[in-house]
Amino acid sequence: MNTARIALVTGANQGLGRALAEGLARMAPDDLVLLTGRDQRRVAAAAREVTELPGTRARVEGRVLDVARTDAIARLAEELRERHGGVDVVLSNAVTRVLPEESQAARADEVIDVSNTATHAILRHFAPVLRPGGRLLVVASSLGTLGRLDPRLHHLFDGVTLDQVEEAVESWRRAIHDGTAREAGWPVWLNVPSKVAQVAAVRAVADERRERDLATGTLVAAVCPGMVDTATSRPWFTDYSQAQSPAQAAGAVLDLVFAERVDPAHYGELVRFGKALSWYDGTPPMEQERLLTP
Repeated sequence: MNTARIALVTGANQGLGRALAEGLARMAPDDLVLLTGRDQRRVAAAAREVTELPGTRARVEGRVLDVARTDAIARLAEELRERHGGVDVVLSNAVTRVLPEESQAARADEVIDVSNTATHAILRHFAPVLRPGGRLLVVASSLGTLGRLDPRLHHLFDGVTLDQVEEAVESWRRAIHDGTAREAGWPVWLNVPSKVAQVAAVRAVADERRERDLATGTLVAAVCPGMVDTATSRPWFTDYSQAQSPAQAAGAVLDLVFAERVDPAHYGELVRFGKALSWYDGTPPMEQERLLTP
């Protein structure tokens, strides 16, 4: 059995994903980091640049992966199982850039496909091939707590299975398309239900695996990196005085990856700067809602 560590980062061409790949590249020389994205040219360039950075020790390979294609996720998971016996680190980080002036409804399918359908597929296909002691982390945000949603929607995401989370997301998608989303309590801002659903999906999978994962030092969790100064987030904020660089934000995520022991309080939770956030905290961001185009 190959004992080298295998790590995978989605959405790793730039920003936080790129910084995460750079951090993982400091692993041992026999280890392999798969830096993935949709554009072959950009993926190849990013892998080459990370390989040439001072401090890089692991092998870094660029792989084209369109996370909106669940079949591609399934094939890659099976490939890593066959070639390497599994995977040790999976960092699910792909996002879709949406500008404040754009219609949220018009961008809904792309956001849901990349942030939610892809997250479901990564959890469904990579959790079974995660080696003991591994890390499967979904990058979300502090918007991913249940309290951010209208109470009428809480039952869709609380104490449910991954299949039920998927069904809830698809019901949200349908409500957007048929014009009933606001009436049902769904917020205009796609980022809120999208992040809640991501965390709910992580919680669902973790609930099934908790006992055996904690026994083997394996971590499945969602992670909030805090405010990060990237091209995706910059249009949404006027005050960036507290924003982190991608490299700074990657630090807290990589701390979870490289921690010698798994904190049981982190398992299955949304972790921000080393602390698990309460699933039930938060209030709907009403001010943000008023600024958005439905």
